[in-house]
Amino acid sequence: MARIVFIILIASVTGLSAFTTVPSFGKPKHKLSALHASKDSVDAFLQRAFTPGTLVEFSEKKRAHVGRIINVEHKSNGDARYEIIDHDGKKFSIADKAVSYAMPNTPNDERRAKQLFDDFVSAFEESDFELRTDLDISPELLEMAWEEALQDESHEMTPNSLVDLIHSHTASAIESYKAWKLLRTGMAHVFFKEIKDHGRVVAFKAKASNAVEAARKTFCTNPDNAEDEFCWV
Repeated sequence: MARIVFIILIASVTGLSAFTTVPSFGKPKHKLSALHASKDSVDAFLQRAFTPGTLVEFSEKKRAHVGRIINVEHKSNGDARYEIIDHDGKKFSIADKAVSYAMPNTPNDERRAKQLFDDFVSAFEESDFELRTDLDISPELLEMAWEEALQDESHEMTPNSLVDLIHSHTASAIESYKAWKLLRTGMAHVFFKEIKDHGRVVAFKAKASNAVEAARKTFCTNPDNAEDEFCWV
């Protein structure tokens, strides 16, 4: 009886009823952890944003452009927006998701920033045939690269690994961009499909042999590709 009176007395002093649910000590910790996780996620996103000076290919009003980032703005939700200037001095304001390809400048590139920009624009304007010629990658060599990729456990090919495989040297920044563009052409899509990360094409996966044969047939029966050397065999 004395024990019951003691419990009632404690409850009245603390303002708790016998039916009050006392919050678990773990809950505030979980909320705090969630808050920190959210902040860390935003910080990680901000760190992934491209820096001023980065050369980018981007889309604006369903058209592709290239330019240089001159300013970065972060929204309250962590999303980034970029102010970009193109080769002709025209400015654009785009969201991070509009960037298709980015070529960051290293400190060593600062002295030749203008030349790199010129080269980047030239690469952007090249035709499929010009990309093959500049990279010295024929349809036969691309097919060989596809066969090599099939042997790899991941079946993946990147622009850098393509250049390294065929020419046995590390790709320059411009070579890497050209190889990326080449791997996105119709002929390359016969052998590879695109792999995306956050909406950007970052790598290419080798298709199965039967899928390649079907894609080759579709590509070569298209009248637009009738003169392509890939279809002469």
